[in-house]
Amino acid sequence: MLNLYRMQAERALRRVQNLRNILSSNHHVGLRPVSSDSKVSIGDVTVTVKTPKNVELVPTKYLTDPLPQSIARHLRWIMQKDLLGQDVYLIGAPGPLRRTIAMMYLELTKREAEYVSLSRDTTESDLKQRREIKSGTAFYIDQCAVRAAVEGRILILEGIEKAERNVLPVLNNLLENREMQLDDGRFLMAADRYDKLLKDHEKSELDAWKLVRVNKDFRVIALGLPVPRYRGNPLDPPLRSRFQARDITSLPFKDQIDVLNAVGPRVPSERLSQMLSFATTMLSEESHSMGLPDFPIDNLRAVMAILDAMPTTSCQNLLSRLYPHDVMLGKEGKTAVHDMIKKFELDDPTRHQYNSSVNEVRASGSVCDISANVNGGNYHFEVPGGGLHISSQSSGFVRTKHHDQLLADIMQSHMVSDFCIVGTRGCGKTVLIKQFADMLGYHIEPIMLYQDMTSRDLLQQRTTLPNGDTTWRPSPLVTAALEGSLAVLDGVHRVNPGTFAVLHRLIHDRELSLFDGSRLLRRDRYDALKESTGFTDKELYEKGILPIHPSFRIIALAEPPVLTSSTQQWMTPEVLTMFLYHHMRPMQRNEENEVLHKIVPDAVNLSPILELTNKLRASHDTTVQSIASSLSTRQLVRIAHRLAKYPESNFYDIIHKACLSRFLPRMAKQSLDQVMEDVGITKVTETRTVDNLEKSITCEIKEGILRIGTTEVAVHNPETKMKVPDVLFYENAQHLSVMEDMLKDYLLGEHLLLVGNQGVGKNKIIDRFLYLLNRPREYLQLHRDTTVQTLTLQPTVQDGVIVYEDSPLVRAVKLGHILVIDEADKAPTNVTCILKTLVESGEMHLADGRRIVSAHSGIPSSEKVIVAHPDFRMFILANRPGFPFLGNDFFGAMGDIFSAHAVDNPNIDSEMAMLRQYGPDVEEHILRKLVLAIGELRDMADQGLISYPYSTREVVNMVKHLQKFPNEGLSNVVRNVFDFDSYNEELQETIVKTLQKHGIPIGAKPTNVELAKEFPLPAFQLSGQWNIARQGGRTKTGLIHCPSESKTLRIKGPVRVATQTFPLERSEARSEHFTEQEAYWTIPLDDTNIIADVAVCQAKYRHASQTDDIIHVVTCNPIGLYTMTPNSRFISHIDLYDVFPMGLGVHRSLKPKVKLATLGASLNDCVILHEESSNVTLIINTETGDVTRLLMSSYLEEAAGKITRTFLNKATETWKMCSEFSHEGDGMVVFHQENGQTIDVLNVLEGTSCSITVPIKIQSMHLVDRDTWLLTQSDENMKYVLRRKGSDYVLQPITEEQSNLDDPLIGRYIELAGSSPLEKTILSRALGQSLDSPNRVMVTRETYASIALGFPDLDTDLDIYTLPREELPQVNKNISKDQFAAILNRPPSANAKSGIVYLPDSGMVIRALPTWKVPTKVFPGGAKPQGLTGYLEITDLANHKLRYIPVPGARHQSPYTNWMSSNSDVSLVMANLSNDNVVTVDAGGCVRLWETVLVHLEKSMQQWRNMIGQDDGRPLQITHERPPSDKELGGPKHGKTDPTGAPHVGGNTWAGGTGGRDTAGLGGVGGPYRLDGGGDVHQVSQVEKDAVPEHIRRAAREMAEKAWKQRLREIKMSEYDGELYEVYSKSVRKQVTSLRVILESLQAKGKERQWLKHQQHGDLDDAKLIEGITGEKSIYRRRGEQDPEMGTPQQKPKLLKLVVDVSGSMYRFDGHDKRLERSMEACLMVMEAFENYEQKFKYEISGHSGEGPNFEFVKGKVPSNNKERLDTLKMMIAHSQFCLSGDHTLEATKKAVEDIAKEEEADERFVIVLSDANLDRYGIRPQRFADVLKSNDDVNAFAIFIGSLGNQAQVLTKQLPQGKGFVCLDTKDIPQILQQIFTSTMLSTR
Repeated sequence: MLNLYRMQAERALRRVQNLRNILSSNHHVGLRPVSSDSKVSIGDVTVTVKTPKNVELVPTKYLTDPLPQSIARHLRWIMQKDLLGQDVYLIGAPGPLRRTIAMMYLELTKREAEYVSLSRDTTESDLKQRREIKSGTAFYIDQCAVRAAVEGRILILEGIEKAERNVLPVLNNLLENREMQLDDGRFLMAADRYDKLLKDHEKSELDAWKLVRVNKDFRVIALGLPVPRYRGNPLDPPLRSRFQARDITSLPFKDQIDVLNAVGPRVPSERLSQMLSFATTMLSEESHSMGLPDFPIDNLRAVMAILDAMPTTSCQNLLSRLYPHDVMLGKEGKTAVHDMIKKFELDDPTRHQYNSSVNEVRASGSVCDISANVNGGNYHFEVPGGGLHISSQSSGFVRTKHHDQLLADIMQSHMVSDFCIVGTRGCGKTVLIKQFADMLGYHIEPIMLYQDMTSRDLLQQRTTLPNGDTTWRPSPLVTAALEGSLAVLDGVHRVNPGTFAVLHRLIHDRELSLFDGSRLLRRDRYDALKESTGFTDKELYEKGILPIHPSFRIIALAEPPVLTSSTQQWMTPEVLTMFLYHHMRPMQRNEENEVLHKIVPDAVNLSPILELTNKLRASHDTTVQSIASSLSTRQLVRIAHRLAKYPESNFYDIIHKACLSRFLPRMAKQSLDQVMEDVGITKVTETRTVDNLEKSITCEIKEGILRIGTTEVAVHNPETKMKVPDVLFYENAQHLSVMEDMLKDYLLGEHLLLVGNQGVGKNKIIDRFLYLLNRPREYLQLHRDTTVQTLTLQPTVQDGVIVYEDSPLVRAVKLGHILVIDEADKAPTNVTCILKTLVESGEMHLADGRRIVSAHSGIPSSEKVIVAHPDFRMFILANRPGFPFLGNDFFGAMGDIFSAHAVDNPNIDSEMAMLRQYGPDVEEHILRKLVLAIGELRDMADQGLISYPYSTREVVNMVKHLQKFPNEGLSNVVRNVFDFDSYNEELQETIVKTLQKHGIPIGAKPTNVELAKEFPLPAFQLSGQWNIARQGGRTKTGLIHCPSESKTLRIKGPVRVATQTFPLERSEARSEHFTEQEAYWTIPLDDTNIIADVAVCQAKYRHASQTDDIIHVVTCNPIGLYTMTPNSRFISHIDLYDVFPMGLGVHRSLKPKVKLATLGASLNDCVILHEESSNVTLIINTETGDVTRLLMSSYLEEAAGKITRTFLNKATETWKMCSEFSHEGDGMVVFHQENGQTIDVLNVLEGTSCSITVPIKIQSMHLVDRDTWLLTQSDENMKYVLRRKGSDYVLQPITEEQSNLDDPLIGRYIELAGSSPLEKTILSRALGQSLDSPNRVMVTRETYASIALGFPDLDTDLDIYTLPREELPQVNKNISKDQFAAILNRPPSANAKSGIVYLPDSGMVIRALPTWKVPTKVFPGGAKPQGLTGYLEITDLANHKLRYIPVPGARHQSPYTNWMSSNSDVSLVMANLSNDNVVTVDAGGCVRLWETVLVHLEKSMQQWRNMIGQDDGRPLQITHERPPSDKELGGPKHGKTDPTGAPHVGGNTWAGGTGGRDTAGLGGVGGPYRLDGGGDVHQVSQVEKDAVPEHIRRAAREMAEKAWKQRLREIKMSEYDGELYEVYSKSVRKQVTSLRVILESLQAKGKERQWLKHQQHGDLDDAKLIEGITGEKSIYRRRGEQDPEMGTPQQKPKLLKLVVDVSGSMYRFDGHDKRLERSMEACLMVMEAFENYEQKFKYEISGHSGEGPNFEFVKGKVPSNNKERLDTLKMMIAHSQFCLSGDHTLEATKKAVEDIAKEEEADERFVIVLSDANLDRYGIRPQRFADVLKSNDDVNAFAIFIGSLGNQAQVLTKQLPQGKGFVCLDTKDIPQILQQIFTSTMLSTR
């Protein structure tokens, strides 16, 4: 409301002003000299003109004829104030008008001027007195203010708002009373007081008293901007009160017309009026209210001169040079300016066809005649030239139409003004300026600007002469002005505006006042001064007056302002007045292609890269656009050179290398990959030939040639090897690969940049690289205090003389060494950016006046010129940008001028290879655990879940420790790294879990052994004999010859099926306790998947190079195959739904009927999949995804079978597969028809099958030998042996003779029969007698195991020994009968045969049992445990032991699978691994590895205990030990509160102390709860904590509970609500911690303090050494909080609007996928994590449902405690439960975007929509949703889908713009998603 009133008042004031102008328009004020030599009048005001003493100090050639009336009125007012003896303050908008008026008055009244341009660097000594040294004596030199006061001059102070607040008050007394105490002891006294004293005293007395008279004519004219409208410091009230103010507005319209007509007489008056009207409108209050910067109306004269000389020039083009709105304004601003241009008919309809070019340049001295074509018109005009030889084409420049037009445009601007070229990094600005200079014969003076640059660095630098006298050295800019060179100011966007302001007068007036008192004048003013005074050049030089060469020009280079950043908008109204601006856009694809092929003629086809670059640049996504800056033209030229020399390089790797994608935010990287995929650039898997395999992984030096991989170079031969580094370096493939890439770029002449995390080996790689090259190095380490001076030279004082010592940089340049700059990201980018000119042009100016020039410049070396050695290179090392390094984004600032290489932590194989060399005696499994654990922590750091990125350096140090102290436990050694994090409980919990996951038993004790209890087995007993019928001497009735038919297999396929890959999250199970379980992980199953079978291809059956088993798991419903190895990091999945569709009926699909068999090395480790119902047999290559179907029946048989099943309604037969010998070479697999008479023998290798018909119905079949098979007849359980003899198959009945009527084997169903015998030793131990006989182990339900001696080799008298057991129960009596299950028939176990495993090498039988089948004696305390899948029953035949190992319950299980498993015997399948280990898979897809052999267990347990570390019991001597407290613990209490807040350590009195006892505090012992008093924490030892008695622990716990309840009462929260809140909070606690880490990283860098200069204490400022010599005090600098400049944009918080779906579908489907629960957890996570970040982040939570699009849950006041947060969640849940159905996702998102866009106080705006993916139900198309998300460029809108039916969410996400949609079906993923969202804008604002 206040702003509205102010605007109304301003409008009224303008109306009054306009009316006054109209009334006074006929009143002309004229200049009336009353007397030519004594007086001058303006209107009715007259002043006396005195003859100046120093004519050279009187301004000249400022007055114009005729003089505009508005200026005359200003001059009259100044004259009035002059007569009154008052100082004046001319205030107004930026521009030269205020200064021009002041100079006009001085010229008019012939007053001498003392001019000073104030800046942030101005100090008291610049105004009063400065010490100088001459002949060893220090004395004071009066400065401008003192000189003006004494000599009666007018002191002009320009830029009052730029000076720091403590500077100008020194003038207060001089302004008010005309008095000032000087540093040399003199005292300036007002004239009247001095004259009064002079009447009573002699002048000599006054001189002795050091009194100095202030001249009565002394006046001050101050020039300033209104603050806070503009940036700067507001006027100090005492200072303001001493001035009389005058608002200097721009000239009235009529006066402007007259001025412009004088400049451009040939410009049509209508056109002139239109342009002036446009400019005036842009200066209106309405334009200012829209946030548009002021239009530089004073610069209209320059474009009028151009338009006058070249009338066909586009007015719109000229206006864009004055006001580059397309570069500096956002969307709304651009639209407003474009509309205004159209309104005044200044738009150029043909601007897209606008064409201009320079036809010819002719030089004549320092003037060049230009012939140019401008938009169809041919013109000749003159411009200043450099006087050197001109060249139409400079080296490295390729002309394009765009460049020709730009050259013509800047040639026009060069005719009238200085200009600035604005373009993105690497677009070719420097090359263009080089071409411009060559065309006009200019010498370029490159001047790199940086943020800390001072006005002295720009103009003059203080130094000493050899004799110690102080003097001033001109800067390159001043040298260029005097010599007529082209001063190129590179980096205007970096320099501080307060410093840059000192150039205003030089640019506008071509005048400059220097610190030593000398003045530079424009040439015509200098000539006029000479003519009027008769002074010679020498005399003027002695007076400090120097002419500026008429050819002198300033060209500024800058990058476009960052529109989304409030701090990087450098195009302020002030800066706009200084130059004409030209935008150098990135080249278009055809232009860039032309340039690349001309610069690199032999370049390969770069079309894909150019298309990619074009797409990135054309994107409207700021994140994608920021990636495009890494692919600048400069970078593309580098890529072209690389591909031309190394054509084998692939585009994919080169692009990722150029963009340094390894360290891009995840969303940016995904966007890059997506665009690359769109243009056809995909990852190439490199294949190495046998010939170069050795070279690809090694490096060697042979005969003076270094080879790294396949790249070779001659080894350097330096003069001295002293600086050639030589470090310990263990080679690995990854580092060698990086070094080979470095070598390629080195050979191309590039400077290198290595970026990576800490500790990844950047320094070692560089040192090793230089060692191999035999190149000396110079080393320079940067830090945050590095300055430009210290980077180049180190100033020191020797005998009172400033001496500059060469820095390593200068030495490297001189000697041709390699300069290694380490920690480049730690120094401010405004410091390191000075390297840009050295890299690009080979030139650099040093602080001592010397200059480095390129080796190819042709300039000879001299005392002032250092010619760079041709071998000089720079290797830069920097950490990755972002948290936690807190460095500067060196790559973002200037990465494209270097060839960048990302150095990452070595991959697993490389890191293992390196660690083996550091720790050759450290066990392999320990190295692997370390590598995997640290690797996962690194991944977590990349995702933002933890802050510290653990590196290889830490792992190496741990391995070194283990190598040196092998008896030290790994659990103790890892503390060397992780104790840093021991005081962060959440982080420590994350680290411990990660270490334990990978088998590092941190926190475990050697006694934590939980092996299964052993029970004795009964002795084997002889239960009967088998006699196998055989052919007798005269009868053959015992043998049955079975008919057989051999066939060739029919094959269909192969068909390639897509293979999916999932991460394998392996967790070691022996982290805290040692058990039989080794490890586990979970297969990513669908909700309806059922585990059907598991099979293992053991390593011994694979190729010799393979050392891991392959585990295959098959699922049903639908059928899919998962493949993995125990040590792999990924699981591959082949979906076989298309082969086995699910439309087969519900009853059938519920029954898992799929079996697996593995094939050996000869068959490429393939797997056979057999579906029993359909008898479909597939061979699957899991590597390629090839699926082949095997058909064993003929076409006729197959057709007949189908007809029989269809018309006779005959049930499908079930076929069983026997695969005991499938792993052997031929891949033999046998199938038999269950309850049928057919057997099919399959030979996969030969591609044949044999069908056998037997005269019995087969119930079961076991392959006890390759050629001997045991058959059991259906119903009667009679057993037969089927022997294969060649091509004959003979069936032999078995006669069973019982020794015991209850024999558990005779006449029983055999569940398992071993295919290999027990080894002799094991057999003898099992039966208790020494035996060496053929044997087989068999298992029935009634036995633990049975042994058939002599079987299968013998036929008669086969003794059967059994271990009988009580028959296992078949029904679980503890569960109620499920009627639904009864209807469908209770499903069998997942695979009955897969529930028993026989381990012949160790003589063990393992059976999976449900809990209800296990004897009660097994359970601890007799109580049946809950939550188990079942037990593994281990029957150890050799040791006569029985063990029961509990199998944990399924970790993740869908309701459907849970129902299935509850109605099955045991939801577990098993297979044996190598070394007689076992793998199990439960119904939830959890794969577990088990070690069951006792010998192996003993060895593993010893290794496990070694990792823990075992104390040998010897006492350790401690030199200093705090004695344990001799006071016994009392009882827990809160303690007293110290009102002073003083820290307390130890004792038991005060609350909030540390290291004490009994009281609430931190780090102590016996207290009731933790209480942070704010002091440092002193931790009591763990020994003392463990010694706390139990009763005190209990009392402390009770007291803590009481305090918790009291806290609940304080916030009016019931215990029930407290517990309910804890349920929600506990589930997201870890995620809250992760999110807070991310939030902290987003604001950590903003906390860094800045250098405060001109201090009287702190660190000595190198730039003020001379001031220190001369005795000044303010020569120090110190770190402190820098107050922001007034007028600078305020640091505003980020706004987050969380839009939550609280519709009915969220409540309805919560039971399906917990979507509402996840939504609530996400909201709670935001509310908890954002607490205490209110200054940086503000958030709101709104919801939408069928009842409306906007229900505010959190707005304004955020929930501050648990109760308020819980109430918010309750409101959301209740709304979802009772709201109407429907959806307002689109409307809610649109409103959220619109509302947050209206918020003014925001740095960034985020809208995050939490929704289910059920949009299609309401007819919402993804494109509409995408349009809403992208509807406002200032709002970053994203969608997170937290609920999905099927793959709805995945499909919807793919249809949204890249990076706008996320799928989150697990709350733990939300922090990573939010991190991606928050960092998505990082690149666009760097």
